[in-house]
Amino acid sequence: MALLEVADLRKWYPVESGALASLLGRSSERVLRAVDGVSLSIEEREGFGLAGESGAGKSVTGELLVRLQQPTGGRIRFQGQDVTALSGPSLQDFRRQAQMIFQDPYESLNPRFTVLGSVMEPLRIHSIGDETERKSRVREALERAELRPAEKYLARYPHQLSGGERQRVAIARAIVLGPRFVVADEPTSMLDVSVRAGVLNLLRRLQKELGLALLFISHDFSTIRYLCRKTAIIYLGRIVEQGETEQILTRPLHPYTRELLAAIPLPDPDAGRRRTTLRGEIPNAIDLPVGCRFQGRCAYRMKICEEVEPALAEVKPGHWSACHLGDSL
Repeated sequence: MALLEVADLRKWYPVESGALASLLGRSSERVLRAVDGVSLSIEEREGFGLAGESGAGKSVTGELLVRLQQPTGGRIRFQGQDVTALSGPSLQDFRRQAQMIFQDPYESLNPRFTVLGSVMEPLRIHSIGDETERKSRVREALERAELRPAEKYLARYPHQLSGGERQRVAIARAIVLGPRFVVADEPTSMLDVSVRAGVLNLLRRLQKELGLALLFISHDFSTIRYLCRKTAIIYLGRIVEQGETEQILTRPLHPYTRELLAAIPLPDPDAGRRRTTLRGEIPNAIDLPVGCRFQGRCAYRMKICEEVEPALAEVKPGHWSACHLGDSL
């Protein structure tokens, strides 16, 4: 059963006019299309990966799904309820069920708050329990996040913690309300390699123990494979491929996915593999190309790619792609 359903989700940012246009009283109608028509479905207790290059729209999509940003258009349904335009107490009720773990543990914690204050803050915002109950829930969340004994950490400030400990505090804060859906935005990318595995194992265990649906945002396919049953590949604000994670990683349908996988370093420098032909950087989301958004970097470009933008279609059972090549790649 779908816990979260997203249809044609968009987030456009108006681009400010230049100085001359402002003096002449002309307003700009140009927009930056950070998210531009994303549709996906996440089931209860499911791990769902979202991958793509920097600037593809991954983080903005995650923030939209937990309503940290207001969508420009489209629909977000959570447990069957349309949460797209919620505000006030209704939005607060939704946010109790949907939490986010940010990428940078050094920026996600208030340096003036102790660990106790940081993890307790959501409980105070949602008026849950009295002070004694809140402290008990904070201790439980810290223990679940493998910060043991919890008493050792309660009075510490962020600068007194390692990067891995800070991220575990951020995880404890995300689960202290008992949410059903969590967005983890590259939660291990800022951590030392030595502590990444521990945090990934923690997320996997919490997902199972707490019955969480998890949207895991990353550019690292090995971590997505470890945590996620399904995966979507996003490029310039649109999903270009979606399906079972193993299917996408072993039999990719879209040229962009193929190039992302070809760019992954191999542990054996002598191992043979097709060299990636991915050219240039991701284009500006303000001036989008006509036709396929990936055409300027694609080695398989055809005439139709310059004229018609391909729709996301089910090419194989449960495997979707937005490419004119279909399954003939």
